[in-house]
Amino acid sequence: MTTHIHPTAIIDPSANLAEGVEVGPYCVVGPDVEVGAGTRLLSHVVLKGPLRLGCNNQVFQFATLGEMCQDKKYKGEPTRLEIGDDNIFREACTVHRGTVQDEGLTRIGDRNLFMVNTHVAHDCRIGSDNILANNVGLAGHVRIGDGAVLGGMVGVHQFVSIGSFAMAAGGAILFKDVPAYVMVGGNPAIARGMNFEGMRRRGMSTDAIAALRKAYKLVYRSNKPLEQIMPELEHLAAAFPEVALFHQSVQNSHRGLAR
Repeated sequence: MTTHIHPTAIIDPSANLAEGVEVGPYCVVGPDVEVGAGTRLLSHVVLKGPLRLGCNNQVFQFATLGEMCQDKKYKGEPTRLEIGDDNIFREACTVHRGTVQDEGLTRIGDRNLFMVNTHVAHDCRIGSDNILANNVGLAGHVRIGDGAVLGGMVGVHQFVSIGSFAMAAGGAILFKDVPAYVMVGGNPAIARGMNFEGMRRRGMSTDAIAALRKAYKLVYRSNKPLEQIMPELEHLAAAFPEVALFHQSVQNSHRGLAR
């Protein structure tokens, strides 16, 4: 593989570009930036370090990865951004580095799609295979698992956690945590059910779906405090890994559940 750098691009001498990287017109790659093999910076992309951008990512025009955060507490400390492989960052995406008030790190996994004008703030942790539609905004310290879908214009308050395979309808505003598999919508976002059709499409067994349906009813329809239903939820979780994921996200909630 051959690295292609357009003559109008500006590459800091300390940047480390692997074989097969493509840097398009008017891109700027700053110091302490590492770019993995096969990654494409299409045009007018800005990368700022400390930043590690993995392999086979696509970054579209006017996206900025690794800029300093917008937190007023930030005083120029050497925080960083780490991004895995096979992600797509569409036009005008912004992803900021972390702060020392957290772990000094913003981290993104693999195979995520960030549509036009999405923003990932400081200290966020995003897993793999997520879809963030146009104009989604994540405040600082947000956590997202794997396989979640956030519709266009979704806003997420700082420190909110979104479990794996959860979904948020377009325009939803999330102030509280969303457990795995749960669908939410509205402002403020409330639970609307589980994505059972999506579960079937992923090949989840009928028994596992039935167990998740029961687990959802325990948490959202029983009108009992969580401490009273947790033993029954734990029993379901012991039999079904899918329910264990749901149970874990409920148990680990710090901001309370979107209900």
